[in-house]
Amino acid sequence: MSKIKLSKEFIHNTVKLALNEDLYPSGDITSGLIKKNKIVNVKLISNQNAVIGGLLFMKQAFELIDNKIKFIIKKKDGSKVKKGSLIATIKGKAKNILIAERVGLNFLSHISGIATRTNQFVKLAGKKTKICCTRKTIPNLRVIQKYAVKLGGGTNHRFNLSDEYLIKDNHIASSDLKTLVLKAIKNKKGRKITVEIDNLNQLKTIIGLKFNTVLFDNMNIKNLKMGVKIAKKNYETEASGNINLKNVKSVAKTGVNRISVGSITHSISAIDLKLEI
Repeated sequence: MSKIKLSKEFIHNTVKLALNEDLYPSGDITSGLIKKNKIVNVKLISNQNAVIGGLLFMKQAFELIDNKIKFIIKKKDGSKVKKGSLIATIKGKAKNILIAERVGLNFLSHISGIATRTNQFVKLAGKKTKICCTRKTIPNLRVIQKYAVKLGGGTNHRFNLSDEYLIKDNHIASSDLKTLVLKAIKNKKGRKITVEIDNLNQLKTIIGLKFNTVLFDNMNIKNLKMGVKIAKKNYETEASGNINLKNVKSVAKTGVNRISVGSITHSISAIDLKLEI
């Protein structure tokens, strides 16, 4: 399984690209109206309860614009904060702080949003069931979003198509379930194999074959309980499909090992944060 790597170089390059998007072609023409040497003290405050994440991205935004800006972190990534909490303080030239402000907040609010929602799922699912993310991510931002999931207490599913075999409904529709599983077993070379099923008859055709995980997709609670009971002795079990904060607790109670939730990366509201001068 690929590992999340948020190196200094990665953060630097990602933030630089975001700043270029904001500043092309003529820079920040509005902040250019402010006196060049005006120094301000700024507070970064959360306007809601949240799990904070992405502070190094925000710090990098200020450093790239003006490395003399002092960005002092008061809460670390992964910290749970309450509405009104002080997250960081910033001191430097007002003009340069305002240039980097929105890019920094965009990273911070989005990463914090994913971490916060993930943590809500994790709490409801309980200690015995893992909450996993999916590949339903913003193109080119997957590594950041999966980092945010980890901050919220979630588990990263496969990072890319090479990480493991995941035989899904459209693979099955294009071939034959048992044939695909047998081919994956033959070619696995140390990789894990997950097989998605949407009914118990499919499970019965592959039970006993040597793969790792049964993924129950869009099953009602009754069938999911039965499926978990059948599969749990030989396989890890996972549930997916239209799982939300209202039903995740009942899904976890079936005894399933993992629950994958696409919405924790593809449908998240940003956390409301502000810079206060």
